Amino acid sequence: MQEPKDAEARRAVTPVICYPNDTLPVPDLESFARARDGAEKIAEVRVEPREAATFRAEAGQFFRISSIEGPQVGDLNLWNAHDLSERFYSGKSRALHGTHLTEGERMWSSFPYLRPMATITGDTLGWYGIDGFGGSVHDVIGTRCDPYTGNLLAGSQYHHCCHSNLTRALADELGVSLEEAEPHVHDVLNVFMCTGFTRDTGQYFMKASPVRPGDYLEFFAEIDVLGALSACPGGDCSAEHSSDTAACHPLLVEVFAPQAGALDGWESPAVNGYDRSHGRRAPS
Repeated sequence: MQEPKDAEARRAVTPVICYPNDTLPVPDLESFARARDGAEKIAEVRVEPREAATFRAEAGQFFRISSIEGPQVGDLNLWNAHDLSERFYSGKSRALHGTHLTEGERMWSSFPYLRPMATITGDTLGWYGIDGFGGSVHDVIGTRCDPYTGNLLAGSQYHHCCHSNLTRALADELGVSLEEAEPHVHDVLNVFMCTGFTRDTGQYFMKASPVRPGDYLEFFAEIDVLGALSACPGGDCSAEHSSDTAACHPLLVEVFAPQAGALDGWESPAVNGYDRSHGRRAPS
């Protein structure tokens, strides 16, 4: 295909940030840090390799996801613990913060709620930044490995991908069928996963995660949340996923409750203030 004469001029147009985020509500990380000091661990869940598990954290509590035995990536879903229609919105979180999340950034919920569900308050991989390939950690660009794409591309019937793991875990938590649980499983925060887009073809890539035992990602629960975490069958995602050949390791989820009074003055965020009229007046 022949390029137009002004092709280079068109490519040279300066980009504009779609959603300038300098007006976003700023989390009070100092207050959260004070509340975290002296917080008591009240629960822990071990997520076995190629499986998923659920956990709950109340508004004002902290939850931490840790690498404990070896490099391992986890796929995280979050819901409002009282209303599963409010769930993590990875696309809007990406639009507001960027392709990868780190300390001080938030997991935002779906429409019509669009409020912070959890704020990242600790990230031991925050040093990684963006590498020479354009890769970084904790992405909100990958959707989760799933059996449908595997079947489409390779004709496989693989059942321990993250989508299926999350579906089984949620079904067990709620006491419902797989068919009832599956529609609630959604695009994830890829905890510890190192990803980016190739510069030549724009394809989504993964590479070996820099996570090591002792690394963690910690969150402050802004609302009561139900979480599900899958220990991805790709292990550290250095070569492949959705198979039983990668070395995989467990992950640990811990929940911490601050001391009474540690969050005096803090309130869980209200749902989004848009009036939902969508341009139509209510009947008079």
